[in-house]
Order: sequence, then structure tokens, then C-alpha cells
Amino acid sequence: MRVFKTFALAAVASLGLSALSPAQAAVERSLCVFDIIGANGDVFNVMKDLKTQASGWGVDLKLKPYTDEKIAAEDLKAGQCDGAVLTGLRVRQFNSYAGSMEAIGAIPTYKELKTVMQVLSSDAPSITEKMRTGNYAMGGMIPMGAAYLFVKDKEIDTVGELSGKSISVMEYDPAQAEMASKVGMSPVLSDITNFAGRFNNNSVDICFAPVVAYSALELYKGMQPDGGIIRYTLGMLTTQIVLRADRFPDGFDQKSREFMFSQFDRAMNVIRNAENEVDKKWWIDIPEQDKLRYDEMLREARLEMTEDGIYNKDLISLLKKVRCKYEPSRAECTL
Repeated sequence: MRVFKTFALAAVASLGLSALSPAQAAVERSLCVFDIIGANGDVFNVMKDLKTQASGWGVDLKLKPYTDEKIAAEDLKAGQCDGAVLTGLRVRQFNSYAGSMEAIGAIPTYKELKTVMQVLSSDAPSITEKMRTGNYAMGGMIPMGAAYLFVKDKEIDTVGELSGKSISVMEYDPAQAEMASKVGMSPVLSDITNFAGRFNNNSVDICFAPVVAYSALELYKGMQPDGGIIRYTLGMLTTQIVLRADRFPDGFDQKSREFMFSQFDRAMNVIRNAENEVDKKWWIDIPEQDKLRYDEMLREARLEMTEDGIYNKDLISLLKKVRCKYEPSRAECTL
């Protein structure tokens, strides 16, 4: 215990933070952590490090592992959790700005993703204002990786061939179901606990997932023998922290956002390792002309869903600026 305490104090000091005196005992707060692997997962491990940092900010975080995300979100609403770690899709109900990070096709590569996350972790008043909605404050995010279509038939390599296929979509994300219907697919409402099982047991033809699910959820079973992964980024998935603002000291949420951004490269190592585990035979490269069709189709869908209030207009505008910064030749950047 003494060794751990020494390590924790050293970590706090390394960030230029002063340790608490005995008279300033840290307040105990609960953080309910969704990690589909549970307490042994990568997300939970990052939160252990956040716990160490939080002790220097006046908070003793008690981490509670959840393998059912819906229950974690409901416990946050009910006050059973002072904060919760959820996927970006679930976050939208608490903060539409941060919860629009998963907008379909809005972040093509990890370069854009890092820039966006850096902006959202800044202490600029225009950003910090958007990081709070009512009594909910955002405590930062880490990447979970690009999401792709996992298919049972590798011949599905054009937009037209998606028509008539069934696909697992998250029941709490209307954007996924709407997008599936636009290209003629049949959406099957699912959640994070059963979408992989439906793909693996042949209940659906296609599922939408990050590469980390390839091994963790054994999606290679569902692709056998003739399936694959379409190499086109449909969205960037994130894990985010939602805090009940009145339960934490002033400034805690900003410190948490900055710490979480400092973990970006660590998270990317996990993602790249997962991508390296994928047998090259599974990747499906689609024609360049189809990529352009996907780009335009997703752009139109984003605009429509932003007008419908599914996505936050301010965040969608920021994402476009970042895309055009890195790729000014994109058709949308010349409009």
C-alpha cells in the first residue's frame, strides 16, 4: 500500500499538481464504467489511471465495472453513479455536442480524429460551454477506432450490393437505422450485448463495428468462410465520460478532459494492435468510384439528420472544417 501511495503521489507531482493534505481529504465519488470485457478490459484500465490522477484533484473515484451499457446509463440518470463511462452513441442523450462525434462518415481518418479530440479537450470558453448540458458535464473521451461493415459475403463491395441485406443497428441510434434504409438494407434493432451474436449465428448479413471487436467479440466466426471487412470508415467510435457536475469540484471536468486526451496515443496502440490481428484475407477494398458515392451519400445523410436534430449543428460544422483542413480537395469543401 505504501508503494502504491508513493507512486500515486509521484504521478500527481509529475503533472505539476500539489498533493492533498490530510485536512483536505478527497471526496468519494462513483464512476460506473462500461467495458464489454468488464474489469479486465482496456477501457477499465484507462479509468484506473484516471482514478490515480483524480486523487490529486480532490476526488477518490470508486470504479464500478458494467458489462451492460444500458444499465450503466440508467444508473447515471437515477443518481446511482456520480459519473459514467459510455460509448459515444449513448452519450448523445446527455450531451448532443460530444455525442455527435459518431456522425456517419464525419471523421475519415485518425489524423482528423486527434485534431477534433484536441479541440474538445481545450479550455476555450466556446468549447467548455458546450461540454456541459444542464447538470451533466463531459469528462473527456478516448478513441475506440474506426467502424467498418463486417459482411458475410465478400462479393458485397459496392453500394448497390448492400440492398436487400439485413444489418444489426443499435436500437438507440436512429441514424444507423435511417442510413441502412437509405441504401435498401433491412435494419435489425440490436444493442452492444447482442449485435455480434446475431452476426455470428447468421441472424443478420452485416454488422457495423470497430476492429477491436474482431477478436474481443469473435466476429471472425461470423465472416467464415466467405465474408470480410469493407475497408471504408463509416464512423469513428469513442468512449466518453459523463459526470454529474454538482457531484464534482469545480474544474474537475476540464482536468479530466485534458487527461483523457493525453491517453490518445495509448488508445491508438490498442486499436493498431487489434488491426494487426486481422488476417489480411478479410479486408475488402472497394472501387474508388464507390468511395466517392459513399462520401456523398453520407454527407447528404448527415445534413438531413442534423436538420432533424439527431446530430448537433455546431459539432457537425467543426467536423467539416477539420475534414477540409486535411483534404481541401473534397467535393464538399468546394461547395
